[in-house]
Amino acid sequence: MKKYSVQEIAQKLNGVLVGNTTTLVTGPEQLEYASNEQITFIGNKKYVKLWETSNACAVIVNADIDLKPSNNRALIKVKNADIAMAELLEMFLPDTPVFDEDIHATAVIHSTAIMGNNCKIGANCYLGKNVKLGDGVVLYPNTTILDNTTIGNYTTIWSGTVVRERCVVGSHCIIHPNVTIGADGFGFRPSPDGKGLLKIPHIGNVIIGNGVEIGSSSCVDRGKFSATVVGDGCKIDNLVQIGHNSKMGRCCIMAGSSGLAGSVTLGDGVIIGGGACISDHVTLGNGVQVGGCSGVINDAEDGKKLMGYPAVDAREQMKQWVVIRKLARDAK
Repeated sequence: MKKYSVQEIAQKLNGVLVGNTTTLVTGPEQLEYASNEQITFIGNKKYVKLWETSNACAVIVNADIDLKPSNNRALIKVKNADIAMAELLEMFLPDTPVFDEDIHATAVIHSTAIMGNNCKIGANCYLGKNVKLGDGVVLYPNTTILDNTTIGNYTTIWSGTVVRERCVVGSHCIIHPNVTIGADGFGFRPSPDGKGLLKIPHIGNVIIGNGVEIGSSSCVDRGKFSATVVGDGCKIDNLVQIGHNSKMGRCCIMAGSSGLAGSVTLGDGVIIGGGACISDHVTLGNGVQVGGCSGVINDAEDGKKLMGYPAVDAREQMKQWVVIRKLARDAK
């Protein structure tokens, strides 16, 4: 078990230590659940009162919050407790699953596949024709990489993921379990005889940038003509759908169960709340924020905040909700 003194933690976080504790810290925990060997954090004044009843031996706290240490309990004051907590979690990060051998005997690797240095390939993985893996790529058991796909340096792909043919995944990406990259886009038209549906072929691919993280069971469909693109640094939650030919800029965030229909364009830094849906061919400018469970059917300029179904400017939506509540009260 990893243990650190509060002095070591304060130094790592570039924080100011106030008070002291002789207890070695075994890990972080929420204020109300922490034991006397754990450290907690306070990033908002409304949680200060919980410090009095918490068993934690130390707390990471925003520098602008007035809090006092107590007997054998210390404070570490930082500029931003949330960011400091993320850094602290890195200190206590458990070891990842161990590979007893770099390439498991049950892995099926095509003779034309090329692997960089220090790759690790788990049990029952499949690498197709002309697959290229960069240095330090890790494929956990039961991962499938189909023909002519390229995976960049130091990317980690967890079990059950399928990366289909001709796709490109950048370096330093994390692809969580059961993600599908490069499946056919959802395209159908009524058949000429009017008795069924005609499938539209999708001959494009998917291009994933560097430093992208994709959550479990999310899907990124291939383009109809060219590529579906996920820009550098994007972070995608679990159960997210990205439709064919959509293009995401840099460092976008999509929360769980949100989705992009076909040919959506996102600028840089777009944030989409959980359960929100973006209609096909919509363009959202840089820094647009979409509230959870919203339905966006129109383009939005840089910096706009959208809410509602259908989504409108957030301030306008809140005004509408106030009016609706007033009407409901008056109707009683």
